Order: sequence, then C-alpha cells, then structure tokens
Amino acid sequence: MLVAQPDPNRHALSRRSFFYRSALAAGGVGALAGDAGFTKVAAAAQDATPAATPLAVDPVQAAVPHVFADDDFEFQFLITLGQTYERAADVGECFAAAAEITDGDYDTWFDTFSELAERIRGEAEASAAAGHVVSAREAYLRAATYYAQASFFADGTHDPTRLVPTWEAHRAAFEDFAARLDPPAEPVRIPYERTTLPGYALTVNTSGKPGPWLIMNNGSDGTVADMWAQGAAAARRRGYNVLVFDGPGQGAALYRQHLFFRFDWEKVITPVVDWLLTRPDVDPRRIGIIGISQGGYWVPRAVAFEYRIAAAIADPGVVDSGRGFAQLVSPGTLQALLSATGRELKQIKTKIDQMIAEMAAGDPRLAYTLASRMRPYGTKSPAEVILLTRAYNLRGVIHQIRRPMLIADPEGEQFWPGQSQHLYDALPGPKTLVTFTAAEGADLHVEPKALGLRAQRFFDWLDDELRVGAPSGRLSG
Repeated sequence: MLVAQPDPNRHALSRRSFFYRSALAAGGVGALAGDAGFTKVAAAAQDATPAATPLAVDPVQAAVPHVFADDDFEFQFLITLGQTYERAADVGECFAAAAEITDGDYDTWFDTFSELAERIRGEAEASAAAGHVVSAREAYLRAATYYAQASFFADGTHDPTRLVPTWEAHRAAFEDFAARLDPPAEPVRIPYERTTLPGYALTVNTSGKPGPWLIMNNGSDGTVADMWAQGAAAARRRGYNVLVFDGPGQGAALYRQHLFFRFDWEKVITPVVDWLLTRPDVDPRRIGIIGISQGGYWVPRAVAFEYRIAAAIADPGVVDSGRGFAQLVSPGTLQALLSATGRELKQIKTKIDQMIAEMAAGDPRLAYTLASRMRPYGTKSPAEVILLTRAYNLRGVIHQIRRPMLIADPEGEQFWPGQSQHLYDALPGPKTLVTFTAAEGADLHVEPKALGLRAQRFFDWLDDELRVGAPSGRLSG
C-alpha cells in the first residue's frame, strides 16, 4: 500500500534514531568494568542493542500522510518530492518510483531510482540531440536528482561498490544541466592547501559588474543538485550570483580527491572567500553564505573567524554536531575513551569497534548508517569517529560570531533537536530565529516540503542584510 502510517513497533535503527537516541548508550555498548581503567566490555551491553527498545513515533511525522513507514525512506522521499518546486524532480515520477519500492528495502530503492534516472537521462539526450535546450536542461537536472537518490542508499544494498559510479552519473547529469543554464555555469577550482576544491559559479549575467554572491555550504551527504534546489535557484532569481562547491568530505572532494571532513571549517571558507575576491564580479560588501544540514555547524564555525562574509544563514543551527556518534557508547565508556592514552586507548578503541561491528552484523540498518556516516571522516572505526567528532562544536568560538545570522528552527527537527534555539541564545551579535511549523507544511530537517516558503523567508532577510547602503554597522567590521 502506497500510503501508510509508521509502525510504532518497528525496531530498525534509522538514521534519525542513530544520531539522536540514547538506546545504544543506556546500559552501554561499551560499559566498562573494573576500578582501574579498561578491563572488559560489560555483558550488559548485549541488552542495549537496537531491538531492545521500540522507536518512538515522531508526533509531527505521524500527523501527516506517509508514503513510507521507514523513517529514512520517508525523509529522502520528502527531500525528492520537495525539489519539484525547483524542477529538480517531477511529482508523478516521484510517486511512480515510490510505488515500485519495497518499504525499507535498500535494493529496490536503488534499482528503482537508478532505472528512473537512466530513463530521464535518455529523454534529456534525445531533447539535446534535437536542439531542444530547455527540455534537455530540465531533464538532465531531474536525472541528476534521481541518480543522487539511488546513490544515497547504495551502502545498504547487496553491492555497495555501485555507490561511486552512480554518484558519478549524478555529477555528469548535473554538469550537462549546468552547461545549459543561461548564462552557462562556470566550473571552478578553488585553491585549497596543496590542492583545489571543485565547484560551480552560477552567475546571473555576463556583465562582469560587481554584485552580491551567495556561497552554498553543503552538509554531510547532500549533492550539488540538492544545493541547486535548496537555495541556488532561488538566489539566482533574486539577482545573486552563487558559488556551489564541494568541501572536504563532500561530493567530488570526497569521492575523487579523498579529502575528509574537518572541524575547523574556517580553513575551508577563508580560501573560498580569498578566491571569490579575485573575481571582478564580486561586491566584497555583499557576500552571504548559507549552511545546510551539517553546514549549520560549519557556517557558524567559519564566520567566527571569517569576517569578510557579511551575513550567514544556518539551516538548522548546530552547536554540537558530534553528539550523535558519542551516543554509540555509554557515558562511562565515552569518558574512558576520551581520557585514555597509549596502549589503554588502543585497547578501548578495539573493544568498542568489535562490539559495534557485532551489532551491525545483525542489523543491516546500523551497518548502512555506519558505512555511510563514517566515510566522510576518513575512517572505518566508530571509536575513531567518536574521538574526531568531539571537536565538532562551537564551544570556545561562538562568542566571536559578530556577523548577522539567521537560524532556521523547523518543528520536528530530527537530527539536531533544540540546537537552533541553543545557537540563537548563545550568539552575541545580530541574530534572527525563524521557525517553520508543521501547520505550514514546513516542518522537519531543512524544511523539505516547503522550499518556496523557506526561500521567501531566507532571501527576504538576506536581501535586507546585503542591501547597498545598509545602516552603519550591519556590514562593517
């Protein structure tokens, strides 16, 4: 049946519950025994497996019709469906695909969206060959979205090696779309340390005159097609030039260059701004930035140091992005992991990794989540990711954020609940908290069902902040 309500007795560990439930921590995936350091993982850890505690149903999600009962499938479907607002998908194609997918089955999701992407790419190629530029452009964009959706769950299928080739097909389709924009997108390479970061400059005209720019800062798993739908298209309609780029751990920087996430994102954004300011079509007073999903951590972190950015948007606000991984272990184990050194640290990491691997062997959902979420950090060790992500927070730098910031606060935020308000309360400079509600159809992480309302609120605010001749102090400093 296509429309279903979520089953409150489901035990599968979804991406949402992985990050923001403590079922794994209660009692301890790695509860340590003994008075003197690490000795063993307590047997009680076996009682903390995902199957031990039924998942609660999100009351916001439960209040609306569902296509999928599986949390992850439902959210990805909403992402795709919402992108129809920017012609990055088509409603009928989305529902036809959903009808072919077995709820919660990674292989049928991958196969269905792959077949859809291939068909739409064929339509694009036929239109291109016949000289129908607009039809080709729109079809290539939809194909890029569908390839991206296929790749999203590739790690959970019987053949995870299809991930990168499918992502490459997504990127190729997006490039065919971008080349047909008016004016065409400009592929760029941004100098970064001893290499470069790939991206696209999406300009509104070819005059070369200085104008406002928006930097699109992706999250942990988005694509360039997502960036188009989640802000770039709306920005161009309003006269902004847009820079879409892949930072370390994202897109081409991850799959082609093997660059990985870093907590000190100012080391990424400062080179991006340096590069922008070499262009004659950039007004240095009117550079904005939007951080989407985990970008809601990276952008505040970056603007704590990079004052040449005039205004920033975080969707949602994220103060501590590493909290989810820390919940993989009990508080006692976490403390032992963080305080140990040398041989003891190695032993603790080994035990944690072994225990989580045993759990993942019996839980395909956990295995998928770990594989997809750890890759951008450059390690296959959950213990190592826990250690790495302890630095992914704004403690010690939040007081340095002086630029005007808009923070999106959607009702039912699944991944960082409450952190938008936390960020807003802690910011010392100009700030605006914008709520999005279920009654508006704008609830859930990054407001996937309401891209029009989202763009209206974001860009009305950004237009005011980046207006030439803004009141003294708003763009100064």
